[in-house]
Amino acid sequence: MPFSDQPPLDRAAAAFRAHFARDPRLSAAAPGRVNLIGEHTDYNDGFVLPIAIDRRTVVCIDWSRTATTRVHAADLNTSAEFPDLKSLRAAPDLTLDIDNNRVRAGSWASYVGGVLSNLAAIAPALASRGVELSIASSVPLGSGLSSSASLEVGVAAAAAALAGVSIPPRDLAILCRDAEHRFAGVPCGIMDQFIAAMGQPDHALLIDCRTQAAELVAMPGADRAVVVVMDSRVKHSLASGQYAQRRDTCRAACRVMGIESLREATPELLARFAPDAGSSGGLSTIEHARARHIVSENARTLAAAAAFRAGDLAEVGRLMLASHASLRDDYQVSCPELDALVELASRVPGVFGARMTGGGFGGCAIALATPDAAAHLVRDIPAAYRVRLALAANPVANSGANLDARVFITSAQGGAAVLA
Repeated sequence: MPFSDQPPLDRAAAAFRAHFARDPRLSAAAPGRVNLIGEHTDYNDGFVLPIAIDRRTVVCIDWSRTATTRVHAADLNTSAEFPDLKSLRAAPDLTLDIDNNRVRAGSWASYVGGVLSNLAAIAPALASRGVELSIASSVPLGSGLSSSASLEVGVAAAAAALAGVSIPPRDLAILCRDAEHRFAGVPCGIMDQFIAAMGQPDHALLIDCRTQAAELVAMPGADRAVVVVMDSRVKHSLASGQYAQRRDTCRAACRVMGIESLREATPELLARFAPDAGSSGGLSTIEHARARHIVSENARTLAAAAAFRAGDLAEVGRLMLASHASLRDDYQVSCPELDALVELASRVPGVFGARMTGGGFGGCAIALATPDAAAHLVRDIPAAYRVRLALAANPVANSGANLDARVFITSAQGGAAVLA
Protein backbone atom coordinates (compact mmCIF):
# COMPACT_ATOMS: atom_id res chain seq x y z
CA MET A 1 0.00 0.00 0.00
CA PRO A 2 1.20 3.56 -0.60
CA PHE A 3 2.96 5.20 2.32
CA SER A 4 1.09 7.68 4.52
CA ASP A 5 2.00 9.50 7.72
CA GLN A 6 -1.54 9.03 9.08
CA PRO A 7 -1.85 5.86 11.21
CA PRO A 8 -3.52 3.02 9.29
CA LEU A 9 -6.16 2.53 11.99
CA ASP A 10 -7.29 6.14 11.56
CA ARG A 11 -7.40 5.80 7.78
CA ALA A 12 -9.22 2.46 7.84
CA ALA A 13 -11.82 3.71 10.35
CA ALA A 14 -12.41 6.93 8.41
CA ALA A 15 -12.82 4.97 5.19
CA PHE A 16 -15.30 2.62 6.85
CA ARG A 17 -17.43 5.52 8.04
CA ALA A 18 -17.29 7.20 4.65
CA HIS A 19 -18.24 4.13 2.63
CA PHE A 20 -20.56 2.26 4.98
CA ALA A 21 -22.09 5.18 6.95
CA ARG A 22 -21.41 3.80 10.43
CA ASP A 23 -18.60 2.87 12.79
CA PRO A 24 -16.98 -0.55 12.35
CA ARG A 25 -17.87 -3.25 14.85
CA LEU A 26 -14.21 -4.16 15.42
CA SER A 27 -10.72 -3.82 13.96
CA ALA A 28 -7.72 -6.12 13.66
CA ALA A 29 -4.14 -5.67 12.52
CA ALA A 30 -1.34 -7.86 11.20
CA PRO A 31 2.31 -6.86 10.71
CA GLY A 32 4.62 -6.88 7.75
CA ARG A 33 7.88 -8.72 8.14
CA VAL A 34 11.59 -8.58 7.56
CA ASN A 35 13.37 -11.83 6.87
CA LEU A 36 16.75 -11.58 8.54
CA ILE A 37 18.13 -14.53 6.56
CA GLY A 38 16.82 -17.60 4.76
CA GLU A 39 15.53 -16.37 1.39
CA HIS A 40 13.61 -18.60 -1.06
CA THR A 41 14.22 -21.52 1.28
CA ASP A 42 10.64 -21.67 2.60
CA TYR A 43 9.10 -23.32 -0.46
CA ASN A 44 12.08 -25.70 -0.54
CA ASP A 45 11.26 -27.08 2.94
CA GLY A 46 14.17 -25.14 4.43
CA PHE A 47 14.82 -22.73 7.30
CA VAL A 48 13.94 -19.04 7.62
CA LEU A 49 14.49 -16.41 10.33
CA PRO A 50 11.98 -13.53 10.07
CA ILE A 51 10.74 -10.87 12.48
CA ALA A 52 7.38 -9.11 12.49
CA ILE A 53 7.86 -5.34 12.16
CA ASP A 54 6.07 -2.21 13.31
CA ARG A 55 4.44 -1.58 9.91
CA ARG A 56 1.01 -3.20 9.76
CA THR A 57 -2.24 -3.62 7.87
CA VAL A 58 -5.43 -2.65 9.71
CA VAL A 59 -8.84 -4.07 8.81
CA CYS A 60 -12.11 -2.57 10.08
CA ILE A 61 -15.16 -4.82 9.75
CA ASP A 62 -18.86 -5.27 10.44
CA TRP A 63 -21.67 -7.45 9.17
CA SER A 64 -23.28 -6.35 5.93
CA ARG A 65 -26.98 -5.59 5.71
CA THR A 66 -27.12 -7.89 2.67
CA ALA A 67 -25.51 -11.16 1.57
CA THR A 68 -22.97 -9.24 -0.50
CA THR A 69 -19.47 -8.71 0.90
CA ARG A 70 -18.03 -5.27 0.20
CA VAL A 71 -14.39 -4.24 0.64
CA HIS A 72 -12.80 -0.81 0.36
CA ALA A 73 -9.02 -0.37 0.10
CA ALA A 74 -8.44 3.10 1.55
CA ASP A 75 -4.88 3.46 0.27
CA LEU A 76 -5.83 2.50 -3.27
CA ASN A 77 -9.17 4.34 -3.20
CA THR A 78 -10.93 1.40 -4.83
CA SER A 79 -13.56 -1.13 -3.83
CA ALA A 80 -14.62 -4.70 -4.58
CA GLU A 81 -17.78 -6.72 -4.10
CA PHE A 82 -18.19 -10.46 -3.58
CA PRO A 83 -21.84 -11.50 -4.03
CA ASP A 84 -21.35 -15.04 -2.69
CA LEU A 85 -18.29 -16.29 -0.79
CA LYS A 86 -19.39 -19.93 -1.15
CA SER A 87 -19.49 -19.64 -4.94
CA LEU A 88 -16.10 -17.95 -4.92
CA ARG A 89 -14.54 -20.89 -3.08
CA ALA A 90 -16.01 -23.34 -5.58
CA ALA A 91 -14.75 -21.29 -8.54
CA PRO A 92 -11.83 -18.98 -7.65
CA ASP A 93 -11.84 -17.49 -11.15
CA LEU A 94 -15.47 -16.38 -10.86
CA THR A 95 -16.09 -12.99 -12.47
CA LEU A 96 -16.84 -10.42 -9.78
CA ASP A 97 -17.28 -6.67 -9.76
CA ILE A 98 -14.26 -4.55 -8.98
CA ASP A 99 -14.57 -1.19 -10.66
CA ASN A 100 -16.50 -3.03 -13.39
CA ASN A 101 -13.54 -5.28 -14.11
CA ARG A 102 -12.80 -8.95 -13.55
CA VAL A 103 -11.07 -9.86 -10.28
CA ARG A 104 -7.67 -11.02 -11.49
CA ALA A 105 -5.40 -13.50 -9.78
CA GLY A 106 -2.76 -11.45 -8.00
CA SER A 107 -4.94 -8.36 -7.57
CA TRP A 108 -5.49 -7.08 -4.04
CA ALA A 109 -9.12 -8.20 -4.23
CA SER A 110 -8.10 -11.80 -4.96
CA TYR A 111 -6.18 -11.93 -1.68
CA VAL A 112 -9.12 -10.59 0.32
CA GLY A 113 -11.74 -12.72 -1.42
CA GLY A 114 -9.63 -15.84 -1.12
CA VAL A 115 -9.12 -15.45 2.63
CA LEU A 116 -12.81 -14.71 3.25
CA SER A 117 -13.98 -17.66 1.16
CA ASN A 118 -11.57 -20.03 2.92
CA LEU A 119 -12.74 -18.73 6.28
CA ALA A 120 -16.40 -19.10 5.27
CA ALA A 121 -15.80 -22.83 4.87
CA ILE A 122 -15.20 -23.15 8.64
CA ALA A 123 -17.25 -20.20 9.94
CA PRO A 124 -20.96 -20.81 9.24
CA ALA A 125 -21.92 -17.17 9.88
CA LEU A 126 -19.56 -15.97 7.12
CA ALA A 127 -20.99 -18.53 4.70
CA SER A 128 -24.49 -17.08 5.01
CA ARG A 129 -23.92 -13.39 5.70
CA GLY A 130 -21.96 -10.71 3.92
CA VAL A 131 -19.42 -8.49 5.65
CA GLU A 132 -18.14 -4.98 5.01
CA LEU A 133 -14.46 -4.16 5.41
CA SER A 134 -12.12 -1.23 5.02
CA ILE A 135 -8.37 -1.71 4.79
CA ALA A 136 -5.38 0.58 5.29
CA SER A 137 -1.71 -0.25 5.70
CA SER A 138 1.66 1.19 6.58
CA VAL A 139 3.47 -1.74 4.92
CA PRO A 140 4.77 -0.39 1.59
CA LEU A 141 3.24 -2.31 -1.31
CA GLY A 142 5.68 -4.41 -3.36
CA SER A 143 8.61 -3.62 -1.09
CA GLY A 144 9.53 -7.14 -0.05
CA LEU A 145 8.09 -6.63 3.46
CA SER A 146 5.17 -8.98 2.75
CA SER A 147 2.29 -6.56 2.42
CA SER A 148 0.33 -9.49 0.96
CA ALA A 149 0.60 -11.74 4.03
CA SER A 150 -0.05 -8.74 6.27
CA LEU A 151 -3.25 -8.13 4.29
CA GLU A 152 -4.30 -11.79 4.33
CA VAL A 153 -3.71 -12.36 8.03
CA GLY A 154 -5.28 -9.01 8.98
CA VAL A 155 -8.45 -9.84 7.03
CA ALA A 156 -8.56 -13.35 8.50
CA ALA A 157 -8.07 -12.11 12.07
CA ALA A 158 -10.80 -9.48 11.71
CA ALA A 159 -13.32 -11.79 10.04
CA ALA A 160 -12.70 -14.65 12.48
CA ALA A 161 -13.18 -12.30 15.44
CA LEU A 162 -16.41 -10.95 13.93
CA ALA A 163 -17.75 -14.47 13.38
CA GLY A 164 -16.75 -15.56 16.89
CA VAL A 165 -14.44 -18.28 15.59
CA SER A 166 -11.25 -19.05 17.51
CA ILE A 167 -8.47 -20.20 15.17
CA PRO A 168 -4.95 -21.00 16.43
CA PRO A 169 -2.37 -18.67 14.84
CA ARG A 170 -0.66 -21.56 13.04
CA ASP A 171 -3.94 -22.68 11.45
CA LEU A 172 -4.82 -19.11 10.54
CA ALA A 173 -1.49 -18.79 8.74
CA ILE A 174 -2.06 -22.00 6.78
CA LEU A 175 -5.55 -20.85 5.77
CA CYS A 176 -4.08 -17.62 4.41
CA ARG A 177 -1.28 -19.37 2.55
CA ASP A 178 -3.83 -21.61 0.84
CA ALA A 179 -5.79 -18.53 -0.22
CA GLU A 180 -2.65 -17.01 -1.77
CA HIS A 181 -2.00 -20.24 -3.68
CA ARG A 182 -5.55 -20.78 -4.96
CA PHE A 183 -6.85 -17.27 -5.47
CA ALA A 184 -3.82 -15.00 -5.98
CA GLY A 185 -1.83 -17.57 -7.94
CA VAL A 186 1.40 -17.14 -5.95
CA PRO A 187 3.03 -20.47 -4.92
CA CYS A 188 4.52 -19.00 -1.74
CA GLY A 189 5.94 -20.85 1.25
CA ILE A 190 4.62 -20.55 4.80
CA MET A 191 7.08 -18.00 6.22
CA ASP A 192 5.21 -14.75 5.63
CA GLN A 193 1.89 -15.93 7.00
CA PHE A 194 3.56 -17.65 9.97
CA ILE A 195 5.40 -14.55 11.15
CA ALA A 196 2.39 -12.28 10.55
CA ALA A 197 0.25 -14.55 12.73
CA MET A 198 2.82 -15.79 15.27
CA GLY A 199 5.41 -13.04 15.71
CA GLN A 200 6.55 -12.15 19.24
CA PRO A 201 8.04 -8.86 20.51
CA ASP A 202 11.85 -8.75 20.71
CA HIS A 203 12.23 -12.14 19.01
CA ALA A 204 12.86 -13.59 15.58
CA LEU A 205 11.15 -16.84 14.63
CA LEU A 206 13.29 -19.71 13.35
CA ILE A 207 10.88 -21.70 11.20
CA ASP A 208 11.50 -25.19 9.89
CA CYS A 209 9.33 -25.04 6.78
CA ARG A 210 9.27 -28.82 6.39
CA THR A 211 7.99 -29.69 9.87
CA GLN A 212 6.42 -26.23 10.48
CA ALA A 213 8.16 -26.17 13.86
CA ALA A 214 8.85 -22.61 15.05
CA GLU A 215 11.39 -21.57 17.67
CA LEU A 216 11.81 -18.12 19.19
CA VAL A 217 15.28 -16.55 18.90
CA ALA A 218 15.94 -13.50 21.05
CA MET A 219 17.06 -10.38 19.23
CA PRO A 220 19.86 -8.19 20.66
CA GLY A 221 18.82 -5.31 22.84
CA ALA A 222 18.19 -2.01 21.08
CA ASP A 223 21.28 -0.57 22.78
CA ARG A 224 23.44 -3.10 20.88
CA ALA A 225 21.87 -3.40 17.45
CA VAL A 226 18.75 -2.54 15.48
CA VAL A 227 17.38 -3.52 12.08
CA VAL A 228 17.37 -0.86 9.37
CA VAL A 229 15.07 -1.23 6.37
CA MET A 230 16.14 0.43 3.10
CA ASP A 231 13.37 0.48 0.50
CA SER A 232 14.81 0.74 -3.03
CA ARG A 233 11.45 2.10 -4.30
CA VAL A 234 11.67 -0.44 -7.14
CA LYS A 235 8.41 -2.36 -7.23
CA HIS A 236 7.92 -5.99 -8.09
CA SER A 237 5.10 -8.51 -8.44
CA LEU A 238 5.74 -12.09 -7.36
CA ALA A 239 2.74 -13.16 -9.43
CA SER A 240 4.55 -12.01 -12.59
CA GLY A 241 6.21 -15.41 -13.07
CA GLN A 242 9.77 -15.00 -11.78
CA TYR A 243 8.88 -16.43 -8.37
CA ALA A 244 7.15 -19.45 -9.90
CA GLN A 245 10.04 -19.87 -12.32
CA ARG A 246 12.54 -20.20 -9.48
CA ARG A 247 10.30 -22.71 -7.75
CA ASP A 248 9.97 -24.79 -10.91
CA THR A 249 13.74 -24.85 -11.37
CA CYS A 250 14.22 -26.09 -7.82
CA ARG A 251 11.71 -28.89 -8.44
CA ALA A 252 13.53 -29.83 -11.63
CA ALA A 253 16.81 -30.04 -9.71
CA CYS A 254 15.16 -32.36 -7.19
CA ARG A 255 13.96 -34.67 -9.94
CA VAL A 256 17.47 -34.92 -11.37
CA MET A 257 18.95 -35.76 -7.94
CA GLY A 258 16.10 -38.09 -6.95
CA ILE A 259 15.04 -36.21 -3.83
CA GLU A 260 11.71 -34.82 -2.64
CA SER A 261 12.94 -31.31 -1.84
CA LEU A 262 16.18 -29.34 -1.71
CA ARG A 263 16.06 -29.66 2.07
CA GLU A 264 17.52 -33.14 1.45
CA ALA A 265 20.35 -31.89 -0.74
CA THR A 266 23.92 -31.65 0.57
CA PRO A 267 27.10 -30.09 -0.82
CA GLU A 268 28.32 -33.61 -1.61
CA LEU A 269 25.15 -34.43 -3.57
CA LEU A 270 25.43 -31.17 -5.52
CA ALA A 271 29.04 -32.00 -6.38
CA ARG A 272 28.02 -35.43 -7.66
CA PHE A 273 25.40 -33.94 -9.98
CA ALA A 274 27.36 -30.83 -10.98
CA PRO A 275 27.33 -29.95 -14.70
CA ASP A 276 31.08 -30.54 -14.95
CA ALA A 277 31.13 -33.75 -12.89
CA GLY A 278 31.39 -35.87 -16.03
CA SER A 279 28.28 -37.97 -15.35
CA SER A 280 25.30 -38.05 -17.69
CA GLY A 281 21.97 -36.74 -16.45
CA GLY A 282 23.53 -34.09 -14.22
CA LEU A 283 22.09 -30.73 -13.25
CA SER A 284 22.08 -27.88 -15.73
CA THR A 285 24.19 -24.87 -14.85
CA ILE A 286 21.10 -22.93 -13.77
CA GLU A 287 19.66 -25.82 -11.74
CA HIS A 288 22.99 -26.30 -9.98
CA ALA A 289 23.30 -22.62 -9.09
CA ARG A 290 19.73 -22.44 -7.76
CA ALA A 291 20.19 -25.57 -5.67
CA ARG A 292 23.58 -24.37 -4.38
CA HIS A 293 21.92 -21.22 -3.05
CA ILE A 294 19.26 -23.20 -1.18
CA VAL A 295 21.74 -25.62 0.39
CA SER A 296 24.12 -22.86 1.48
CA GLU A 297 21.29 -20.58 2.63
CA ASN A 298 19.85 -23.25 4.91
CA ALA A 299 23.27 -23.64 6.53
CA ARG A 300 23.62 -19.86 6.90
CA THR A 301 20.20 -19.54 8.50
CA LEU A 302 20.90 -22.13 11.18
CA ALA A 303 24.31 -20.57 11.79
CA ALA A 304 22.76 -17.08 12.10
CA ALA A 305 20.23 -18.29 14.68
CA ALA A 306 23.10 -19.81 16.69
CA ALA A 307 25.10 -16.58 16.37
CA PHE A 308 22.17 -14.49 17.64
CA ARG A 309 21.85 -16.80 20.65
CA ALA A 310 25.58 -16.43 21.31
CA GLY A 311 25.46 -12.64 20.88
CA ASP A 312 27.97 -12.85 18.00
CA LEU A 313 26.62 -10.04 15.83
CA ALA A 314 29.77 -9.88 13.72
CA GLU A 315 29.11 -13.45 12.61
CA VAL A 316 25.45 -12.64 11.91
CA GLY A 317 26.63 -9.77 9.70
CA ARG A 318 29.09 -11.96 7.82
CA LEU A 319 26.33 -14.47 7.12
CA MET A 320 23.99 -11.72 5.91
CA LEU A 321 26.56 -10.49 3.39
CA ALA A 322 27.19 -14.04 2.17
CA SER A 323 23.44 -14.54 1.81
CA HIS A 324 23.14 -11.45 -0.39
CA ALA A 325 26.02 -12.57 -2.61
CA SER A 326 24.34 -15.95 -3.09
CA LEU A 327 20.98 -14.37 -3.90
CA ARG A 328 22.69 -12.06 -6.38
CA ASP A 329 24.92 -14.60 -8.10
CA ASP A 330 23.37 -18.07 -7.70
CA TYR A 331 19.66 -17.36 -7.35
CA GLN A 332 19.75 -14.16 -9.42
CA VAL A 333 16.90 -12.35 -7.68
CA SER A 334 18.73 -9.17 -6.71
CA CYS A 335 18.98 -6.05 -8.87
CA PRO A 336 21.38 -3.07 -9.22
CA GLU A 337 19.38 -0.96 -6.76
CA LEU A 338 19.46 -3.60 -4.02
CA ASP A 339 23.15 -4.26 -4.65
CA ALA A 340 23.84 -0.53 -4.32
CA LEU A 341 21.99 -0.31 -1.00
CA VAL A 342 23.84 -3.31 0.44
CA GLU A 343 27.22 -1.96 -0.67
CA LEU A 344 26.54 1.56 0.64
CA ALA A 345 25.33 0.29 4.01
CA SER A 346 28.21 -2.16 4.40
CA ARG A 347 30.74 0.67 4.18
CA VAL A 348 29.37 2.42 7.27
CA PRO A 349 31.29 1.71 10.51
CA GLY A 350 29.02 -0.05 12.98
CA VAL A 351 27.03 -1.93 10.33
CA PHE A 352 27.46 -5.64 11.04
CA GLY A 353 25.98 -6.80 7.73
CA ALA A 354 23.37 -6.13 5.06
CA ARG A 355 21.38 -8.09 2.49
CA MET A 356 18.31 -7.95 0.30
CA THR A 357 15.15 -9.29 1.91
CA GLY A 358 11.98 -10.68 0.40
CA GLY A 359 11.37 -12.26 -2.98
CA GLY A 360 13.72 -9.91 -4.82
CA PHE A 361 13.55 -8.11 -8.18
CA GLY A 362 13.29 -4.87 -6.19
CA GLY A 363 11.88 -4.12 -2.79
CA CYS A 364 14.03 -3.74 0.32
CA ALA A 365 17.47 -4.38 1.68
CA ILE A 366 18.13 -4.56 5.42
CA ALA A 367 21.11 -3.88 7.66
CA LEU A 368 21.94 -4.95 11.20
CA ALA A 369 23.66 -1.98 12.81
CA THR A 370 24.56 -0.28 16.06
CA PRO A 371 22.17 2.56 17.01
CA ASP A 372 24.71 5.19 15.91
CA ALA A 373 25.31 3.48 12.57
CA ALA A 374 21.56 3.11 12.08
CA ALA A 375 21.07 6.84 12.54
CA HIS A 376 23.80 7.41 9.95
CA LEU A 377 21.99 5.13 7.47
CA VAL A 378 18.65 6.88 7.96
CA ARG A 379 20.30 10.28 7.46
CA ASP A 380 22.69 9.58 4.58
CA ILE A 381 21.60 6.56 2.55
CA PRO A 382 18.82 8.30 0.54
CA ALA A 383 21.20 10.90 -0.92
CA ALA A 384 24.05 8.42 -1.46
CA TYR A 385 21.65 6.01 -3.20
CA ARG A 386 20.33 8.75 -5.47
CA VAL A 387 23.87 9.75 -6.47
CA ARG A 388 24.90 6.12 -7.05
CA LEU A 389 22.02 5.42 -9.42
CA ALA A 390 22.43 8.73 -11.24
CA LEU A 391 26.10 7.93 -11.90
CA ALA A 392 25.46 4.33 -12.99
CA ALA A 393 26.21 3.67 -16.65
CA ASN A 394 22.99 1.73 -17.09
CA PRO A 395 20.72 2.53 -14.15
CA VAL A 396 17.84 0.12 -13.86
CA ALA A 397 14.95 2.11 -12.44
CA ASN A 398 11.24 1.86 -12.96
CA SER A 399 9.79 4.49 -15.26
CA GLY A 400 9.06 7.51 -13.13
CA ALA A 401 10.44 5.87 -9.97
CA ASN A 402 11.55 8.06 -7.10
CA LEU A 403 15.27 7.46 -6.63
CA ASP A 404 15.17 8.43 -2.94
CA ALA A 405 15.37 5.26 -0.85
CA ARG A 406 12.97 5.18 2.07
CA VAL A 407 15.01 4.22 5.15
CA PHE A 408 13.65 3.47 8.62
CA ILE A 409 14.58 1.64 11.82
CA THR A 410 12.34 -1.20 12.96
CA SER A 411 12.19 -3.82 15.71
CA ALA A 412 10.64 -7.22 16.32
CA GLN A 413 6.92 -6.95 17.10
CA GLY A 414 3.97 -9.21 17.91
CA GLY A 415 1.75 -10.89 15.33
CA ALA A 416 -1.90 -10.39 14.39
CA ALA A 417 -4.28 -9.06 17.03
CA VAL A 418 -7.76 -7.67 17.46
CA LEU A 419 -7.47 -3.98 18.38
CA ALA A 420 -9.14 -2.28 21.31
